[in-house]
Amino acid sequence: MTALAAGLLSACTTVGPNFSRPEVPWLADWSPSATTGKSAQAQPKRAETEVWWSHFKDPVLDQLIAEAQRRNVGVRVAGLRILEARAQLGIAGSTRFPQVQQVTGEALRVRSGNSSGAETTASTAGIGASIAWEIDFWGKFRRGIEAADANYLSSIAQYDDAQVLVAAQTASLYSSVRTIELRLTIAQENAALQKRSMEITERLFKSGNESELDVQQAKSQYLSTLATIPDLEGSLRQTQNALSIMLARPPGAIAEMDAGRAKIPLANLDVVVDLPAELLRRRPDVRTAEMLLAAQSALIGVSEAALYPSIALVGSMGLSANSKNWSMRTLDWALGPALVWNIFDYGRLKNQILVEDARFQQLHENYLDTVLRAAREMDDAAIGFAKGRVQVDILREAVQAARRSLDIANIQYREGLVDFQRVLDAQRTLFSQQDRLVGTQGGVTQSLVSLYKAVGGGWQAGRTQPLLDDATRETMAKRSSWQGLLDAPLPPPSAEDSSASQQEAQ
Repeated sequence: MTALAAGLLSACTTVGPNFSRPEVPWLADWSPSATTGKSAQAQPKRAETEVWWSHFKDPVLDQLIAEAQRRNVGVRVAGLRILEARAQLGIAGSTRFPQVQQVTGEALRVRSGNSSGAETTASTAGIGASIAWEIDFWGKFRRGIEAADANYLSSIAQYDDAQVLVAAQTASLYSSVRTIELRLTIAQENAALQKRSMEITERLFKSGNESELDVQQAKSQYLSTLATIPDLEGSLRQTQNALSIMLARPPGAIAEMDAGRAKIPLANLDVVVDLPAELLRRRPDVRTAEMLLAAQSALIGVSEAALYPSIALVGSMGLSANSKNWSMRTLDWALGPALVWNIFDYGRLKNQILVEDARFQQLHENYLDTVLRAAREMDDAAIGFAKGRVQVDILREAVQAARRSLDIANIQYREGLVDFQRVLDAQRTLFSQQDRLVGTQGGVTQSLVSLYKAVGGGWQAGRTQPLLDDATRETMAKRSSWQGLLDAPLPPPSAEDSSASQQEAQ
């Protein structure tokens, strides 16, 4: 029997398609249309995309992103999904061992009577065990393990994606808070400036040197500027609340942000140099789509294996005795192969393969679409960053010109060369240009954040952190026997790169 099992195992094959990474023909020659004007020979170092927020040189931002990647609810849930996938992988791996293992036992006491009223009692006892091991002749179980392993890697990629999103959203909200703070400061400064002009026109009107029209126009402009402040204050608090939720904190202002108030984080254009398109394949969402495709490919093999007969080794053993003579025991045993072939279910099984194949093709199209959308996201962010920087330089000159225009208008008004309308126009222009400059500066930072998010940077740090905090780990360990699954480290990024290289070599 051992020789038979060895022969069967050696003859095992694996049906179904072998997965390979989908080709994206256009990706090899594609590059973002506007990253920098630098030499195409220069390329970013890996570290530049891993901790991209460090280029802003803002310690508060660094601290908040580190906290968000550790405490954010989305990240924590993604970490728990990895544990779920580990358990599912363990279930799939158990199919390599006997699939049916059963031990039974019984003890009976029987009382019977006859027509004369006499009663007799007897006792019986028995114990038995049965085992069945289906040989993985067609690779059904191996494909199942392959699918579970791909789903496990997909859960890791989803965890990485959560890290990328949290880092990007934290940086984006942080930039929004700083932008609103600066816009609020500018509004307050311009309101104060316009208030002084209004007070001057009021004194001149009371002395009979100016008409009431100047007073009312100055008052109208001052109140209009003043009215923007409550709206900005409301937006500031709402954005602070959103950032607090990212940090898993109660809504409210963030004390750490008192330092560096009203200062938009900016980074030089040099930190992004000719981003290679191949970075798109390293994006966590692209890797997730790829792993889901690999898992579905394995499921085609699982369904195809069901077309063929299953061969199992079956064994059973039982021991029984009764009270008439406990010394007399009966031992029964059986051992032999078993074959099951659902030949009359051919139509159902064949169509199930087609179902899995259609699902595979859907995921294949989804993969290509994910890469395409990632490329668009990268190109949109790159062009937004590059053109935003150009616009910032222009608006800085516009603000300087508007400030100089206001100074000249004030001088000419005091000397009686122009009417007060010129001063009002100059004040309005200065406020408008300053607000546009701040908004554009904030937009440039947002575009840079979007660019690094499009590249998929920021997930690597999460690989070095535990999936669970100490309290959660302790709670789960008490509730269920997780053993080493809770503490098993994630594979480092270098190991994943090595695996990808081996896959490409195949």
